[in-house]
Amino acid sequence: MTDARKVAVLKGGRSLERNVSLRSGAHAQEALARLGHEVIAIDVDAQLVARLREAEPDAALIALHGPDGEDGTIQTLLEAVGIPYTGSGPAACMCCTDKVLAKYLMRNAGIPTPSFHSLRETSIKELGAADALPQVEAALGFPLVVKPASQGSALGVKFARGKDELPGALVGAFSYDRKVLIERYIKGRDLAVSVIDSPSGPQPLPVVEAVPREEDFYDYESRYEIGMTTFVCPAELPEDATARAQELALDVYRLLGCRGVARIDLMLEDASDELWVLEANVIPGMTETSLLPQAADAAGISFDELIARLLDSAFTR
Repeated sequence: MTDARKVAVLKGGRSLERNVSLRSGAHAQEALARLGHEVIAIDVDAQLVARLREAEPDAALIALHGPDGEDGTIQTLLEAVGIPYTGSGPAACMCCTDKVLAKYLMRNAGIPTPSFHSLRETSIKELGAADALPQVEAALGFPLVVKPASQGSALGVKFARGKDELPGALVGAFSYDRKVLIERYIKGRDLAVSVIDSPSGPQPLPVVEAVPREEDFYDYESRYEIGMTTFVCPAELPEDATARAQELALDVYRLLGCRGVARIDLMLEDASDELWVLEANVIPGMTETSLLPQAADAAGISFDELIARLLDSAFTR
């Protein structure tokens, strides 16, 4: 165990994922206390810097989901005030949070990711981009997935099964972000591989499969309401598929410059048995239903040990 430290747990904030963040932070606080650390819980607001200066923590554990927590904002601020922090640095956060940028980087690196296009709200209003939708539809085919570029937890994700549904899906996604991702829908199994740092380098954890009980896709409610989703960990996959999923997760983790911990979401396509990488998450959830703690447990890593390893990452940057 690391020496006892004063740790500020940053959680809550102003994003749409506030409630999930509060739950993740509370779960982490309990583990830190069990590990013997002094915990300072901070619900992030405009007084953050003043509260950090008053508390003088040895490190900050970031449990702040969504904007501010995952887009590099809080990381650059902590660097400015000289407080070590858990997880990835600003550049990796910016790359992972922008799903469009992450997919361009993955595609350029030869990592399989579903075909896509992106649109900005301003391009529709000022450049007539709506007139390009027929070409987008022809290139990608239906059904399509429409996502806000920078939201997490499946917030704002819309499906368009035909051309009549695409405008409404775009309007729905634009209500969450001014840039959206239009992606080819992959019908298959919803998988996640969490990666954590270890003394020997990044370590992929067992694959988790999320099986929603009622919806066709793994939405916000399915993620966070107990009983809405069946989780299988380790996922019941052929050995080669498991190895390939973990290999892809490591490739993405390294490509995007992640540190400490990240979760890579993938789909195993029914028709082809091919694996496709959807996105990377630099601040994975740590709630009772979150995938990272489940994967760690399947690897024989208790939640307390997981938090201890995450805290260690703050001092090895």
